[in-house]
Amino acid sequence: MGKVTGFLEIDRQVGKYQPASDRIRHFREFTIPMSDSEVKKQAARCMDCGIPFCHGPTGCPIHNQIPDWNDLVYNDNWDEAIRNLHSTNNFPEFTGRICPAPCEEACTLNLEDVPVSIKTVEQAIADKAYEKGFIIPQPAASKTGKNVAVIGSGPAGLAAAQQLGRAGHEVHVYERESRPGGLLRYGIPDFKMEKHFIDRRVAQMEGEGVTFFCGVNVGIDKPVQELIDSYDAVLYCGGAETPRPAGIPGAELEGVHDAMHYLVQQNRRIGRENIDSVAWPSDPIVASGKHIVVVGGGDTASDCVGTAFRQGAVKVTQLDIRPQPPEKEDKLSVWPYWATKMRTSSSQAEGADREFQVATLEFIGENGTLTHVKCCEVDEARRPIAGTEFFIKADLAFIAIGFSGPFENNIVKELSGSLDMRADRRGNRSVAADDKTYRTSVDKFYTAGDVRRGQSLVVWAIREGRQAAHSIDAALMGTSVLPR
Repeated sequence: MGKVTGFLEIDRQVGKYQPASDRIRHFREFTIPMSDSEVKKQAARCMDCGIPFCHGPTGCPIHNQIPDWNDLVYNDNWDEAIRNLHSTNNFPEFTGRICPAPCEEACTLNLEDVPVSIKTVEQAIADKAYEKGFIIPQPAASKTGKNVAVIGSGPAGLAAAQQLGRAGHEVHVYERESRPGGLLRYGIPDFKMEKHFIDRRVAQMEGEGVTFFCGVNVGIDKPVQELIDSYDAVLYCGGAETPRPAGIPGAELEGVHDAMHYLVQQNRRIGRENIDSVAWPSDPIVASGKHIVVVGGGDTASDCVGTAFRQGAVKVTQLDIRPQPPEKEDKLSVWPYWATKMRTSSSQAEGADREFQVATLEFIGENGTLTHVKCCEVDEARRPIAGTEFFIKADLAFIAIGFSGPFENNIVKELSGSLDMRADRRGNRSVAADDKTYRTSVDKFYTAGDVRRGQSLVVWAIREGRQAAHSIDAALMGTSVLPR
């Protein structure tokens, strides 16, 4: 694919970043776009692999046809490239910015640490498509007379709503917050993805006949049973929003917050909304001039780090209970799967102090306000090592250790007794449904995304939304032309 000898002749390049000293002064995206000619060169590096692991089960959850659109970009056929990309992915401008790119880990060239810059090319295709006016509403030629309610407008809900609308169904999306987008709008910082990309897609979907009802908290403002009675099908895409309990003494101190409280508040601030969210009410949390400790080593923790720097934090320390991973993985033992190796996010590269194999023992405070975090080193079983205790000065601490399932004070509570739930070995709960039909134990009630599978990647949410749409369409019409 691409140029047959491109991988031998062209070096791997990805989009460059603004210097950290510049980008921490604003909340806008800071990746410097590549020129079209450079993007075409990177697409030309795609090899004619016998088995393209990049879009197999180990690479891309939505099975993007990566070699195909690399070849189309190389041949300057941007129109067909976005059509190909849209055939598997409703929102490539989202995934091109925020997906961790397991496809690049699975690329054959990654055996030599120089994978094709798939994520960069994907974003370029989507951005070029908007620039050239290729992305327009695609309303159904005729209506089916069926109506579907989608609860939640995160990536799963948006993907499902768009697919169902294009199949000719009347689709109503119910969103708890004041604007559509869910996690995309309120959880992911603007410096990773600006929100006008969501607005453009919402406008496209409205042009396709999808109706959004924002500020409606189903299960509290509006009974979910009312939707089940009024629609031919209801799809629940509420996400996994309950923070995993940390069990750390002192968590009640002023200055200790769940990470999502902090991120949602800042995103609402940038969006010129009231900082009080329906789900995350809070007094103002600002890191300016403060010492910050972030507990956790994942993407949410990294987002807290980048947000704190942009608010003017004096120092940011990130605590990770896991051991420091190796700088380089053993390719032959892990490829084409996602490798455990040392990774530094753009936010961490802005100056965070990272502590590995460290447990958070206690939040220490005076007069009810956080002053320090007590830590210690741990062994391979994550047991504290006696005599290794130390203290970190902290004015604010953010707990970012993941999510244990959906909020259960609304829809789950209302359907208690009829809606089957399940729990994994860690105690994380989710709504029970298989990944074939996405049906729950309640008639006409489907579920997809993190609320079903547990916290995961945006790309998995898009996949589940698309597959759930196929299942609902087939159930309503007897058959479906929607891709699965």
